[in-house]
Amino acid sequence: MREAVVDAKVAVAEIQEAVGRTEHELTLERQRLSDAERRGRLAGEIQDAETVEVAGRFAAKHRERLGVLERKLANQREELALAQRELDDMQAQLKTADRRSAQEVGDPVASMDLQDELLKSDMDRAAREAAAARQLEELKKKMRKE
Repeated sequence: MREAVVDAKVAVAEIQEAVGRTEHELTLERQRLSDAERRGRLAGEIQDAETVEVAGRFAAKHRERLGVLERKLANQREELALAQRELDDMQAQLKTADRRSAQEVGDPVASMDLQDELLKSDMDRAAREAAAARQLEELKKKMRKE
């Protein structure tokens, strides 16, 4: 069971990294779209029809890619939430099993060690959740600026 919990923690970390990469790609794609639209406006001001057409094609391509990335990010966030819930469930089951084992043996030291581990695990989860909330707020701020 402990090995499964470790594997689940690794999976959660990998999904978190993937979410970060997708958020970065999304930021870059928004910038590319903005650049293409700006170039099209500038070309329109100097009446360069060919450049306006090319910029329009690039803007359309970037809008489409932006939509794909937004859907991808939403799916990754759902996957992360699911993996985190599964990890939390596995950790709770492991805690229960460890508590039962410690009670059966009657080992108060093992019981205290288990409680310390549980507290540490809860603190780690709270820190991860706080970090995710901060990242979400930063992303919202960036989106409002654009």
